[in-house]
Amino acid sequence: MTSPMADRWASLGSLMASAMFLWAVVRQYFPDVAHLDHYLKKYSRRLFGLVYPYIQVTIPEFSGERMKRSEAYTAIEAYLSSTCSQSVTKLKAELGKDNSSLTLSMDEHEEVTDDFSGVKLWWSSVSRSTPQQSLSWYPPPDARRYYRLTFHRRHRDLVVDSYLSHVLHEGREIGLRKRQRKLYTNNPSSNWYGYKRSVWSHVVFEHPSTFGTLAMDPVKKKELVDDLDTFRNAKDYYTKIGKAWKRGYLLYGPPGTGKSTMIAAIANFLDYDIYDLELTSVKNNTELRKMFIETTSKSIIVIEDIDCSLELTGKRKPKKKKEDEGEDKPKPPPETEDKEESKVTLSGLLNFIDGLWSACGGERLIIFTTNHLEKLDPALIRRGRMDKRVEMSYCCFEAFKVLAKNYLGIDAHELFDEVRRRMEEVKITPADVAENLMPKSKEDDAGSCLRSLIQALEEAKEAAAAAEATAAAAAKGNDGHSTDGTAESEVVN
Repeated sequence: MTSPMADRWASLGSLMASAMFLWAVVRQYFPDVAHLDHYLKKYSRRLFGLVYPYIQVTIPEFSGERMKRSEAYTAIEAYLSSTCSQSVTKLKAELGKDNSSLTLSMDEHEEVTDDFSGVKLWWSSVSRSTPQQSLSWYPPPDARRYYRLTFHRRHRDLVVDSYLSHVLHEGREIGLRKRQRKLYTNNPSSNWYGYKRSVWSHVVFEHPSTFGTLAMDPVKKKELVDDLDTFRNAKDYYTKIGKAWKRGYLLYGPPGTGKSTMIAAIANFLDYDIYDLELTSVKNNTELRKMFIETTSKSIIVIEDIDCSLELTGKRKPKKKKEDEGEDKPKPPPETEDKEESKVTLSGLLNFIDGLWSACGGERLIIFTTNHLEKLDPALIRRGRMDKRVEMSYCCFEAFKVLAKNYLGIDAHELFDEVRRRMEEVKITPADVAENLMPKSKEDDAGSCLRSLIQALEEAKEAAAAAEATAAAAAKGNDGHSTDGTAESEVVN
């Protein structure tokens, strides 16, 4: 037997279903009363407000067309993880700033209560997927997440005027205190199980390089440090002159001169994140712009070996002749053909670093590195795009002393004069110097490491002399002389 209460609910449900059916019939056969629908909705909302006197505010994770992560969402996430995690039963844990402790935060589909000036407010974390995503066996990486704030309508003025500002301010302060520097890389232009992937993935940035340990000419080092220090305190100046708050650096020089180490030192000096951009995996210019938008302020966007990344000379490739396209010409095997070649162009890259899109956000450095400065298009490295050029040259004696201090813990030694003399005679990279100064066994001391370096310098000198002799012989042969010293003209005669 059913209870009287169950019978009442069943009767009420049947009555509501009948009313909805009759209203649909009336609207279909009597169009003139369709305008009553507006009034019914209006008064039904008022009636619902009498029964449910609460207001809800939604803060989505992404703003616009999912092009940029909301700063408000990030601030609220930090605020809730710090102030409300004690009352949450479902938490997620991540490594803290010192990598020795865990930071707890509210997990998805969880609710917490906050108190502000004696007023209770409720926060909930929501993740919502599309119907197609919900059918997958795997968690969708592109689910829409947002925070929902619920409060009584009589506290509306307090929430709008004071509470939301308080949450944003506290969240930003907490985020700065707990912030970990990150090293980002761009994901390939492909989907994950049919769904859109996030354009960036990251790891915690833990590179120990600093300007104190960087082997570089002291004058150039001080000049660079002063330039960086001026940049990070120049927000008002950039606004006054009407320029986006960004600066371009071009690091050039032979391999092994410390270009990547320099980038790490800059990131540690400024406390910036690094976005290591691999251009060959970017599908087109549109995707490149979206990637720029999803970078944050206080960041360094790096493109290493830009002369090898793409064909960025601005010149068109010569067209193939028709006779070269005949059927007789063997085709490359399928596995060697590029299935999806990047369509990023020089103009797209120029717009990325110096166009309208470059003004989205602020406090960014854009750093290019190259081993061959002469290969780059002049439009790419002109002033205003690459504002400062830093030559990473071969190791000088002052840079050697920095490396000796780092690797051997010494400021002076009887072999220093010999090292200085030999370094003036031959070029050697800081990487080669560091490798010879690094002890290879427990028996190695400062003297043995320095003697190893001196030997390496001597071998480098001999190799340079041999290469010079070979080049001279080749030049002599090109001038019309045979290798045995007999002129080609005499041989012909």
